[in-house]
Amino acid sequence: MSVLSDPDVDRFRHPAFFYDSLRAYVDCLVPSIIDALDRRHGVLVAVPGPNLAALRAALGASAGAVTLIDMTEVGRNPGGILAGVLVRFVEASAPHPVLMIGEPLWDGRTALEYPACVQYEALINLAFTGRDVTVICPYDAHLLPATHLDDACTTHPVLWRHGEPETGNAQFAPDDAWLRYNEPLHAAADAVGCTVRTFAELHRARAFAARYGQWFGCDDDQLVDLRLIVTELATDALVHRAGPCRLTFWAVDGYLACEARDRARVDDPLAGPHGSPQVPGGLMVVHAVADLVRCHAGPEGATIHAYLRVEESD
Repeated sequence: MSVLSDPDVDRFRHPAFFYDSLRAYVDCLVPSIIDALDRRHGVLVAVPGPNLAALRAALGASAGAVTLIDMTEVGRNPGGILAGVLVRFVEASAPHPVLMIGEPLWDGRTALEYPACVQYEALINLAFTGRDVTVICPYDAHLLPATHLDDACTTHPVLWRHGEPETGNAQFAPDDAWLRYNEPLHAAADAVGCTVRTFAELHRARAFAARYGQWFGCDDDQLVDLRLIVTELATDALVHRAGPCRLTFWAVDGYLACEARDRARVDDPLAGPHGSPQVPGGLMVVHAVADLVRCHAGPEGATIHAYLRVEESD
């Protein structure tokens, strides 16, 4: 069975695929991949490593015609998947239609990462509506909690289960899902920080961040990444988002966290700091460099948390 639409119909499709075994996973997804290849569609598969290996083995020689990537690597930061992986592939495949299989959620995703996964799924619907794009999102119904599967129903217009035909979804409400996880973000009580009011103060902010990063145990490469994150967040606030920008730093759960807070109001999710195609270049850099990015947009302004995974010092 293939979930691709009729070739004469040009429309965006975004089914959630609930599976309960690796066998069901392979048996359901491989026919859609082969069908897409037969139609000369571009095909991207971005799923966790074990599932990726199973699909590659099942595809055999056809695997060479598919872009296969490990989602646990390229999708470590859920906020960067849309623009950094999906949109980039769609643009590279133009003018051909595209099938993408993206599995952003797996057993082991943390509570800190999860809201960004839901918002990513919600924004897919805005980014590709009206385009000849199919994005199948597998969900492990055996391992994931029921609350995660319920959220998948709110972000996908159709549902697909092994052995059953695809069905419409009355729970589909991506705007509600995005807003529900547009959670206020707060720095830790012991966070330290500085305010950047002008471009002349960027050097001081980078030096401040580097000193904190060294104390926290960042290696040289991570210090380079931290300086880059600080530069891009502060520059974005000054240029695009009604600076000044307040930067704060703290340690949490093996991460070094950097918060950027400014007074800009963001009403359009695709114009905000969520890794979407319309994001200004600086924030795209932050999404690419950081291990996790969380965002909140509200009437009081915008808050961005960028996290680098490091070992906490004793």
